Amino acid sequence: MNKQSLASSAGKIDEVLTRGVDKIYPSKGALEKVLRSGKKLRLYQGFDPTGTQLHIGHAVAFRKHRQWQDLGHEVIFLIGDGTGQAGDPSGKTTAREKFLTQEELRANAKNYIKQAGKIVRFDGSNPVKVLYNGDWLNKLSLVDILNIAQHFSAQELWERDIYQERLKKGQTVNLREFLYPLLQAYDSVAMEVDLEMGGSDQTFNMLMGRKLVKEMQGREKFVMTTPLLADSEGRKIGKTEGNVIGITDAPAELFTKIMGLSDSAIISCFTLITTLPIEEIETKEKRLKSGENPIVLKKELAFQILSELNSPTEAEKAQAAFEQTFQERKPEYKLRIPLQATLAATIRPYTSGASISAAKRMIRQGGVDVNQKTVSNPSHKPSVGDKIKIGQQTFATVVKK
Repeated sequence: MNKQSLASSAGKIDEVLTRGVDKIYPSKGALEKVLRSGKKLRLYQGFDPTGTQLHIGHAVAFRKHRQWQDLGHEVIFLIGDGTGQAGDPSGKTTAREKFLTQEELRANAKNYIKQAGKIVRFDGSNPVKVLYNGDWLNKLSLVDILNIAQHFSAQELWERDIYQERLKKGQTVNLREFLYPLLQAYDSVAMEVDLEMGGSDQTFNMLMGRKLVKEMQGREKFVMTTPLLADSEGRKIGKTEGNVIGITDAPAELFTKIMGLSDSAIISCFTLITTLPIEEIETKEKRLKSGENPIVLKKELAFQILSELNSPTEAEKAQAAFEQTFQERKPEYKLRIPLQATLAATIRPYTSGASISAAKRMIRQGGVDVNQKTVSNPSHKPSVGDKIKIGQQTFATVVKK
């Protein structure tokens, strides 16, 4: 390998260890030593398909997948049709009202590969592998489950922050959810992985896996956590919180939703979900701190994201549509918004801060028309085909979600 190739490889290792990384267990130094030795790792991240749409919060993980993939490591995209039956309690302050079957979960995941394929490679050179943990979890016998459980204490599980919060509020901790970390932990054993990736909210589950690998297989397993992408109110962008910005949203809709993110999210989004070089991101950060209008930088962010997920041509069209609708204020039905349960939920992405509270407030104050009639009830149920006017400049047609 020539000097240029060595420098390129070293740079990619630095990037995989730092960009879009929250913490590394047991340490960054230990993982760096293994990577610089030239060893190729087997690693994975799991996704429970409790919904059908992947969002830009997932893009943080997919960017890490791509970095590892480009370095030549074996990357596994694990669909949690087994763990999803238990229901991950991570970040949830109340117990689930419904638990999905394996059939429902697999149906939800039908288009996951197509969506994630906008960022990672599932074919060609060193493709990401797709596995389903129901293939082994659903085959575990009673003895198998007992043998897994003996490596953990009830105290270890009860000490989890989310359980303690629920107990303080008098909320239920369902035993089905309680066992979730054990099932996720076993994934690492079943696949014999060297490293697991996941959002920082998955730290507890992943460390349980690290312990199980050490005790059942007598070896090390690294854990790499990634930061959570948050919206303008500090909430994680995801399906649970109802503020999804879908990876496969129509370009014009995606551009508009990105423009609805808070100014404080601009730099982190450039860093976590684009491939723009760090030096260029630092320049944008300086521009922002020097007082440049955040809208200009947010447009650049939306353009960059759409260029990478779709194409520069689609990004240009989406930006033109946004500027015509929101800045030139031309009264045309330029947006196509998916039907949600209520009017407030439907228009939320196009309100200040993209928040449900702002949507309800705007409706109650008479700022929303449906089919040329003002509607003041946030719980109004819109229908497919309705023409909605939001404020004085947003015009939309409701489409099927």
